Amino acid sequence: MSPFSPIVVLDSGLGGLTVVKALLSALPGEQIIYFGDTARLPYGSKTAATVTTFVQQIITYLLPQEPKHVLIACNTATALSLPMVRCAFPNLTITGVIDPGAKAAVAAAGNKQVPTIGIIATEATVRSKAYESAIHRRRQLVRLVQQRTPLLVPIIEEGRTGQDPLVRLALRQYLEPLCRYGIDVLVLGCTHYPILKDAICQTVGKDVTVIDSAEQCAQDVAHRLKARGLAVEQPDGASAGSSLRTFVTDDPPRFKKLASRLLGFEIDLPTWVPPDELYGDRRVTRVPVPVPIPA
Repeated sequence: MSPFSPIVVLDSGLGGLTVVKALLSALPGEQIIYFGDTARLPYGSKTAATVTTFVQQIITYLLPQEPKHVLIACNTATALSLPMVRCAFPNLTITGVIDPGAKAAVAAAGNKQVPTIGIIATEATVRSKAYESAIHRRRQLVRLVQQRTPLLVPIIEEGRTGQDPLVRLALRQYLEPLCRYGIDVLVLGCTHYPILKDAICQTVGKDVTVIDSAEQCAQDVAHRLKARGLAVEQPDGASAGSSLRTFVTDDPPRFKKLASRLLGFEIDLPTWVPPDELYGDRRVTRVPVPVPIPA
């Protein structure tokens, strides 16, 4: 393993690209491999056993890339699978997105005696109580208000933006109850949600501090790699030499289109990894099918 080994970032779909975008800014020169499990999303309505299996399959598939760090850029997968995945791959450094977000939320709460922190997340993340535990480890006197937001990931994966009337309606229905509790801080408990950050900020108002878990997570990874001497050091005046390779389990052309829009630059067509290839001994023989590149 060396500083020039890649960072692996995995998610159920597009959401983890918000972390990739932040990583490219925080760690110029890094080689990043992104895996979006687009055939099996959303993870938020699945059981812990199923999500853990999916994550372990993806990491196993990417082991030949010899990653120096694996980031589970999915709040649901972090909440449901992180301890088991770390046990399954003891020689890898694997982190998630919940602890950095919880730490930032507590810091943003400031000196208020009993602040109110709101959390929007998938059903599985809320059910896991992972944010509740992570925040209470850092601060006991805090009121937590959690809101399940199951429609947001599918809406985002459809490519809808914060200007879409359907998105605005969903955000109002999910966020107005939290605002009635008088929240001081709102945690975006899914890496998909920063895609709608501007619309979310407009909905909750300027008095609520919105915590972008993607940005916090990128800073956490940067700190860890620098502490281990594994961050790529850029010479003074050198231009960034970052690279991004992507893998998806379904519809590479569609992912390329949406990812390029989100990242702000064109990506290469992702490598297609049919889910059957992730099942180890149960792998099936298939005839390669050419994937059309959109005009």
